[in-house]
Amino acid sequence: MTKRSPTHSHSHEHDAAEHAAPGTAARMWDEKYSSRAKMWSGDPNPQLVAEVADLRPGEALDLGCGEGADAIWLAARGWTVTGLDVSAVALERAAAHARERGQDATIEWVQQDLASWVPDRLFDLVTAQFLHSTQMPWQQALQLAAAAVRAGGTLLIVGHHPDGLPPWGAHHTPEKFFTAEDLARELRIEEPLWRVEVLDSRQRNAIGPEGEAVSLRDAVLRATRLAAQ
Repeated sequence: MTKRSPTHSHSHEHDAAEHAAPGTAARMWDEKYSSRAKMWSGDPNPQLVAEVADLRPGEALDLGCGEGADAIWLAARGWTVTGLDVSAVALERAAAHARERGQDATIEWVQQDLASWVPDRLFDLVTAQFLHSTQMPWQQALQLAAAAVRAGGTLLIVGHHPDGLPPWGAHHTPEKFFTAEDLARELRIEEPLWRVEVLDSRQRNAIGPEGEAVSLRDAVLRATRLAAQ
């Protein structure tokens, strides 16, 4: 698969927490990544670029980092990044891409299934882009993301909006997707612990797997943690 332009979809719709049995998610995603030379575009997710470009760099956690485009983009802008994914194949590619771009010194790649992962430290930025699982409720995975943000830090969650799903998706069940309002309510992103900075539904033009032009809608939540839990 060739490198795609910024208009192409880079939705990392990563079932990062498939957990029917120990190791199932890792095997499934390793097989998917091994089936092609390149899974994603190699470009950072556009909502990440829009929301993080002006933040002061610090320590960042990229959940479901895949082949590493977002983590590499963050590292190039001064962030120290932990990229977490369930697939060893994806992480090997991510590490190789980081070395090619001279960004490997400030990125740590961690293989972990969100079904069993618990954050052991806090971050200035936690980003979760398109973590849609057929097995694990999105609330569970994204509550972990929120729990990993330190006071003064930023939580950025982006997902497919239920009213603007990619037409090539295989699991378009309502409970898998969310609006920004759903995120804020279910994760209790509210004062006095949080200040909501962005609560939005955004149209995005993309190119599908067959080269077709499509219009997608992203649910975007960005919030600042005001106080420790």
